[in-house]
Amino acid sequence: MTSAAEALPGSSIPNNNAPANLDDPANVRRWLQANHPRQLALLDKFQIDLRLGRILSSTTPEAAAGNNIGSNSSTHQKYQYGKERRLVTSHTVELLRSIIGPTRWKTAAQLLTLLRGLGNELHDAGGSREPAIGNMVRRVMFIVRDEADNFPSGGGGDVDNKNMEKIDELSAQVDKMRVSPSSTSAPGRGKELSLASMLWAHPQHVTMKHSRTQSGEGISDMRIRSDSFGSTDSGAVNVTSSNSFGCDPAAAQIYPPHYYMQWDKLRENVMEAIEEVRGELKDLHKNINDQATQHIHNGEIILTYAFSSTVEWFLKTAAAKKRKFQVIVCEGAPHFGGHAMAKSLAEAGIDTTVIHDAAIFAIMARVNKVLLPAHAVLANGGLVAPSGCNIVALAAKQNSVPVVAVAGMFKLCPLYPHEGQDTLNDLISPSSVVDYSLMGDPVLSEVEFVNPVHDYITPQLIDLFVTNIGGFQPSYIYRLLAEYYHSDDWD
Repeated sequence: MTSAAEALPGSSIPNNNAPANLDDPANVRRWLQANHPRQLALLDKFQIDLRLGRILSSTTPEAAAGNNIGSNSSTHQKYQYGKERRLVTSHTVELLRSIIGPTRWKTAAQLLTLLRGLGNELHDAGGSREPAIGNMVRRVMFIVRDEADNFPSGGGGDVDNKNMEKIDELSAQVDKMRVSPSSTSAPGRGKELSLASMLWAHPQHVTMKHSRTQSGEGISDMRIRSDSFGSTDSGAVNVTSSNSFGCDPAAAQIYPPHYYMQWDKLRENVMEAIEEVRGELKDLHKNINDQATQHIHNGEIILTYAFSSTVEWFLKTAAAKKRKFQVIVCEGAPHFGGHAMAKSLAEAGIDTTVIHDAAIFAIMARVNKVLLPAHAVLANGGLVAPSGCNIVALAAKQNSVPVVAVAGMFKLCPLYPHEGQDTLNDLISPSSVVDYSLMGDPVLSEVEFVNPVHDYITPQLIDLFVTNIGGFQPSYIYRLLAEYYHSDDWD
């Protein structure tokens, strides 16, 4: 029979059979179930709503527009155009706040381990299709790291070596890290931020070290960052034997020494910073719309594609400030979100024209500016936008028409487009493109129909990103990544 210590993750007795990958979502789930069932219920509810597309707001204009796309629209079409992505992001931040607040963690290392597990859990639940969810987890992890790096050097914290309350499977990874006596005298930052440390903070600048397992049967690789934010002298963190905590030391996540010290104000400061993020999301559209008159001028002809609530409010704000302009909306087949977009703009008194997607290149010579929505902004300055936007960007480049992408900073994703058009993309049923009844035709039966949800647009085709913190060129995106996410949390 299994002992209570092995059966319940809440036991403080080490389990020598614990898996090495302590960021596994199953371990986070077991720990929440044993210690915080209410937080686990919140996580389960969020995951179910995410999978079923229930995180909607039926009273928002974009939800109403999504419901008016057409009676033949599929569930995916309504979800694609009817959901408020800012609402999904706000729910993610609220979930993290509700889990971080009451749970029993004491150090930054413990909290980061918990957040890594939650991030993996949400990614498996559908967060891979909604990159903003992972972005918010990374943003909160950056907040935790920033607060830990501001650990007061004058005292007030205890090294968490012997009396640290265990967080069981989550803290098994944290407990293996011990602070050497030489490092306890300087619990603050090991090095000041500099241009050199920023450059060496990228993931490719790591040193591969080989460590032999205790049995001596194999050699495992451990990636150690040679110089990063808050990095310390080599040897400041020692990994203890695997016998004590039941997992391979080579699988341990290494943090700076002061991440393993208790600081009474850490929880309070982290919660205050999360509240600031919630306020930023609340004022997101207002901050973007305040820049409308800087980019839209009288007499301009502006082209946009399909339906986007952010672009819609951006144009309506410019019209409300007495700017007279004309908007050309591409219908955005096969979802035809452009029809809902044109109707909403026309009702606001904006001169609006709907065109077929095939007429984009023909009409581009008369256009003064292109406004595109964003699904995600990638690390190289590229843009992931609704399918069909790449054709618009190519036509604009050919005619020397500036392309402006309107996006909130929560869409900034630390991911490079290694897979090209398949980056953050998804393929849906081709039923909206071709009728299945025609599949009996011997010619059509040999045709492969592909219906991607998004397009990847290279940074060379984008002239400006308008965000809630200002306008930036694609070449400046790398600097924004350093301000919003830590390079160790990009993966």
